[in-house]
Amino acid sequence: MTTVSAYAATSATEPLTKTTITRRAPGPRDVVIDIKFAGICHSDIHVAKAEWGQPNYPMVPGHEIAGIVTEVGSEVSRYTPGDRVGLGLISDSCRQCSSCLAGLEQYCKAGLTPTVNSIGRDGQPNQGGYSEGIVVDENFVVRIPDSLPLDKAAPLLCAGITLYSPLRHWKAGEDTRLAIIGLGGLGHMGVKLGAAMGAEVTVLSQSLKKMEDGLRLGATHYHATSDPDTFTKLRGSFDLILNTVSANLPLGDYLNLLDIGGTLVELGIPEHPMEVPAATLASGRRTLSGSQVGSIAETQEMLDFCAEHDVTPEIELIEADYINEAYERVLASDVRYRFVIDISSL
Repeated sequence: MTTVSAYAATSATEPLTKTTITRRAPGPRDVVIDIKFAGICHSDIHVAKAEWGQPNYPMVPGHEIAGIVTEVGSEVSRYTPGDRVGLGLISDSCRQCSSCLAGLEQYCKAGLTPTVNSIGRDGQPNQGGYSEGIVVDENFVVRIPDSLPLDKAAPLLCAGITLYSPLRHWKAGEDTRLAIIGLGGLGHMGVKLGAAMGAEVTVLSQSLKKMEDGLRLGATHYHATSDPDTFTKLRGSFDLILNTVSANLPLGDYLNLLDIGGTLVELGIPEHPMEVPAATLASGRRTLSGSQVGSIAETQEMLDFCAEHDVTPEIELIEADYINEAYERVLASDVRYRFVIDISSL
């Protein structure tokens, strides 16, 4: 067992505080990662504040992890010390169900094992990436290409793959009229990735205050959803819409923006159930779907794609003692577009 420094949540109302945690000794197939950078995802805040169920406090958040391999188990074949690697939301799965056997660990029928706020195979709580090091099975580690800076690679392990997976699944390309709802940590990656795939990208945002950013990041069009004329003007305009916000939107209005046979994909998780007008679906053979991160193989594919096409997130690098202020700024939508913690500051 190894002791490492970390930042942990101790209750739903108290700020995160510096502490120490223990990591298990590496098993035969384990990889030990010296964490260099960890992204801050909005879901970290949901979990820390007990908004998605009761956490096992003290709980170390962080599932956008980039670092260097320092040690490997005796049976590890994929990695050696010195390798640049990443770890995302999934740190284990049942490995036996039809989803896992098909390489779709994110849809493990027994329930995937999250990197944060879960119980590992050893019966101990899993602690996340706001820490100096982590131990994980090699099958859930991905390789970060040399051309991707580690600090910018970190958010790709969640924000990047969350957008890449549906874009690939619905075959976004040069003939795709793509709309991204929201220009935040997730949405800005959708714009960059969609543009790199050749799609015609439109941002649908509540206001036009980020319009200059959206066009700079790769969007061709930018519209304010607070303007009722937007929904009239854009009716039937899109083949694929990715919704990155977690608010309860008027789905009928957005479904009407799809052309015949178009698909709206939910990536954010609203607090309340969504009301879906069946007639709007039926009248255009439209589809309402959802998507959750991506598989390990798909995450590796995404990293390689980003390296090849020079796609990286817009980040603000912070020191560890700024985590609580960063949380407040995320809640206030005051970040462009992803906070990343420099773990060397722990």
